[in-house]
Amino acid sequence: MTELRHSVTSCARDSGLSGQRLDDFVLAVNELITNAVRHGGGQGWLRLWERDAELVCEVADHGHGISERRLRDRDRPAPDTAGGWGLWLARELSDTMEVETGDAGTVVRITAALATRQSATGPRDG
Repeated sequence: MTELRHSVTSCARDSGLSGQRLDDFVLAVNELITNAVRHGGGQGWLRLWERDAELVCEVADHGHGISERRLRDRDRPAPDTAGGWGLWLARELSDTMEVETGDAGTVVRITAALATRQSATGPRDG
């Protein structure tokens, strides 16, 4: 998983994320990957792409799905709770999060807004 995390970091950096935004996005993706492995049968897939002015990451697995109660619960888990932090962290560390879940598995999609290339590099002389 370390290699995958490094690949996500490299792609996200190339898309324009940096500093704390980069760190937050990579941590959110790592939580989703960990959930897919732990709760999704030990394997899954990850897609990462740019759409409009945002970076999108989608992690999917073939587990038994997430309970409706867990999906509705947006409160921070209790500090002494051993589990339940992954989705909460991913939601907190990304700009948006969508979850599609059912008996055939779960797909979680998160986004991070990207600065436009021009504003990221400053005004251009022209």
